[in-house]
Amino acid sequence: MANEVRKKIVFQDGSEYYGYGFGADSERVCEIVFDTAMAGYQEMMSDLSFTDKIVVMTYPLIGNYGVADEDFEAKVSTLGGLVVREYNDIPSNFRYTKTLSEEMEENHIPGIWGVDTREITRKIRDNGSSRVILTNADVPTEKAIEIIKNTPVTTNAVEKVSCKKRWYSRTTNAKYNVVAIDCGIKLNIIRLLNARGCNVTVVPFNTSANEIIKMNPDGVVISNGPGNPEDVASIVDVIKELKGKFPLFGIGLGNLLIGAAYGAKSNKLKFGHHGGNHPVMDVETGKVITVSQSEDYTLNEETLKSTDLKITHRDILDKTVEGVENENDKVFGVQFNPEGAPGAVNDVLFDKFITIMKEGK
Repeated sequence: MANEVRKKIVFQDGSEYYGYGFGADSERVCEIVFDTAMAGYQEMMSDLSFTDKIVVMTYPLIGNYGVADEDFEAKVSTLGGLVVREYNDIPSNFRYTKTLSEEMEENHIPGIWGVDTREITRKIRDNGSSRVILTNADVPTEKAIEIIKNTPVTTNAVEKVSCKKRWYSRTTNAKYNVVAIDCGIKLNIIRLLNARGCNVTVVPFNTSANEIIKMNPDGVVISNGPGNPEDVASIVDVIKELKGKFPLFGIGLGNLLIGAAYGAKSNKLKFGHHGGNHPVMDVETGKVITVSQSEDYTLNEETLKSTDLKITHRDILDKTVEGVENENDKVFGVQFNPEGAPGAVNDVLFDKFITIMKEGK
């Protein structure tokens, strides 16, 4: 539960922000990002794309509706830490099964409240994301900076969060069989596929192309997930084997891996896109949609020009690529979260995947 233990966040440049602890009473060194969602902190916390990130919530009041067992996006939470302006430990929601602090404590996630989240957000926005330490207030600044420098950057995030064995999510009167490559998949992706008549087989990230081909699916989803796409080059090789054989739908990290399979590179964004209210334009129709995002990388547009992929979606704010497609290979992907949770669900993309599979039957 929330307490009066003094905590602080220390940046590599020596700037410090003091507050009080909640969640797990532990020290953590991670990259810090901000999230602009106004609701859905539970879904964000259990989105495995945020693995080993300390997240600053720009919405000031967090914890006021607790957490509910039905609303998790993963079976475990791998968030690095949570930074909020005001934490509420007395939820007013009849559905809640635990407080946010209790859930964080169970998953060994430290939190800090009482800090100026607006100032920290501006710092990240202006200077870019940075590694920080969330620690006790009495730790000397010089020691805190030294700990940050000596803590290695993790490069096995997908391996850490992907399932270890295949598992199944079946539905009644199924029409399609879909294989989902688990890079840190959100459960709402599976729910939406089930609702459209798909039996889903979720496989570990290191499943070979031959294994997937033997399953003879109607389509393959390459899921969202954390980290740098260069850290999971093996999945790129699998996509190269599968493209043209089965319809492929990439989400988040899966979109970057599709780009890599066609020869495109990825760039790390200055401070990422995190939250449920980002405007994205469908290039073909000109329609602007509001989407949920949890991304740190984007496809490099210059390298896309020499590939067989066309750009389908673009971020309104910074013009970065948000979606690509190869119609001949029946391959497409989006950088944002079409499954929402939190944020709006973009049904049209799941319906498009179903249509492509239906045409291939």
